[in-house]
Amino acid sequence: MSLGLVELEILQRSGSTIEKKQAAIILPVVQKQHQLLVTLLLCNAAAMEALPIYLDKIFHPAVAVVLSVTFVLLFGEIIPQAICSRYGLAVGANFAWLVRVLMIICYPIAYPIGKVLDAVLGHNDALFRRAQLKALVSIHSQEAGKGGELTHDETTIISGALDLTEKTAEEAMTPIESTFSLDVNSKLDWEAIGKILARGHSRVPVYAGNPKNIIGLLLVKSLLTVRAETETPVSSVSIRRIPRVPADMPLYDILNEFQKGSSHMAAVVRVKAKDSNSLPPGEGEKVGENKVNSVDSQLTSPLLHKVDEKSDSIVINVDKASSQTTIDKHTLKQNVAMTNSLTHLPEDIEEGEVIGIITLEDVFEELLQEEIVDETDVYVDVHKRIRVAAAAAASSVARAPSNRRLTGQKPSGRFGKERTNPKEAT
Repeated sequence: MSLGLVELEILQRSGSTIEKKQAAIILPVVQKQHQLLVTLLLCNAAAMEALPIYLDKIFHPAVAVVLSVTFVLLFGEIIPQAICSRYGLAVGANFAWLVRVLMIICYPIAYPIGKVLDAVLGHNDALFRRAQLKALVSIHSQEAGKGGELTHDETTIISGALDLTEKTAEEAMTPIESTFSLDVNSKLDWEAIGKILARGHSRVPVYAGNPKNIIGLLLVKSLLTVRAETETPVSSVSIRRIPRVPADMPLYDILNEFQKGSSHMAAVVRVKAKDSNSLPPGEGEKVGENKVNSVDSQLTSPLLHKVDEKSDSIVINVDKASSQTTIDKHTLKQNVAMTNSLTHLPEDIEEGEVIGIITLEDVFEELLQEEIVDETDVYVDVHKRIRVAAAAAASSVARAPSNRRLTGQKPSGRFGKERTNPKEAT
């Protein structure tokens, strides 16, 4: 009874070969918790009552009482608990057959009482909560000084993985005010390309008119063939679709979206108040003849969609001739068959205000609970102007996103860091 179901299942899955066999023998018996409890108590009570009666026929009543109490305490409590506290698994496996026999003998009484207890109290299949798992991992760390084998990095990543489900996009994003982006009506001259190189981003958001009106993203590697002296308009290059996610979207859901390969960058949107015509969150429907993709509904520049044959991702070609033109729905309809994996987002997300940008690196930083710094970073934290050299001297705990939030500071992420040289992101 001292071996819980969770502990036995852990030993059965991850213990040594002997422990797995022993746990497999005990587990079927322990699973009938209340019937086992009633059986053991019945047998214990019967032994305690029968022993004095038997000894009373042999010894003086006073001696019989002393001997019965001594035998019960010594062989029923002290020795079993001393041995089972250290070798409980082995003892339980070796005597499981005897317990099964006792359960069969006591079945007429133990089974009905056990069923009643099951109905009233339920089964005690206690599992660890997230906070308990974090505490358990912390206890097994080397820093706890209790003989644990987990390193600081291992405990930090495990704790970050447990915390990630409670964190949202708004906590990990880079605010739109701190984001480097390009106007769709600007030109890729020496000045613009110089800024792109200085920032070192592999993806640059593109906006139309208002920096909060993000219409897509530009892959920097696609500019390898662009010559600065030609002053190519941004609208003439391939602008890729950028997904929109609500500010309260869990980071695990965002990570799953990034893993699909459509984009490693997303625009974080603060959802507007819902009305009676708005769709429930998460219930998308396919793009149809009279429906336009959520990204398109926010565009103030004319767009035509096509699919990049090499990457199977949406490419937006922007016509700079007009600043207020509707989307060519006929062209969009023709491309729906090729992009039927795209879904129509709820209107409250479509029409929401863009408040920031989140990237795959931002999610990884929350998972690691540390900033990811490369050779092009000047500032680890653009909000407090913490330089790389100063951050390297500080402890990793001081740089953890959870500690930054305690001070009211937003995590910097990819766009919160200033770079001097270009970087190719994965």
